[in-house]
Amino acid sequence: MKKVFNHKKRLPTIPKINGKLFITFIIIILTLSLLVKCVPKFITGGENNVGYTVLEKSEVPDKLQEILPRYKMLERALAAKIEDEVYVIVTRGEKLTGGYAVDIQNIEVLADADEEKLVVQAIYRDPDPDDMVAQVLSYPFVVAKTSLKELPKKIDLEVKYKE
Repeated sequence: MKKVFNHKKRLPTIPKINGKLFITFIIIILTLSLLVKCVPKFITGGENNVGYTVLEKSEVPDKLQEILPRYKMLERALAAKIEDEVYVIVTRGEKLTGGYAVDIQNIEVLADADEEKLVVQAIYRDPDPDDMVAQVLSYPFVVAKTSLKELPKKIDLEVKYKE
């Protein structure tokens, strides 16, 4: 006697979903993602990138060239307003050889308590120990013309070293 099996393929059934619960769950997920994206900006006061153009040494205004020697011995960021233009200068200080460099990666204005501060993010490059460099004192610096209209009260310098 032969047994005959009826093999009908059944498709899996989709579980029933409570529509109201599903919509509530989606709304909660969207609200949480919005909060994660927006709340940090409210806490820090938001961020405001500043437009800037890095100047060649020949493009630096004469008045700025006159005050630079006072500051190029120091490692810092500073700002100067000359003829309604605000310039940001980052200096590396005195170096015993050539091969050192500084670049500006980003400039932004951040709200800090009751005042705004300018944060300058700079990248420092040092010569490799095996590099042949000039044995002369050097004072690496970079000057950027910004879109700011007023001088900031406080300037912070954040430094990253490029390998």
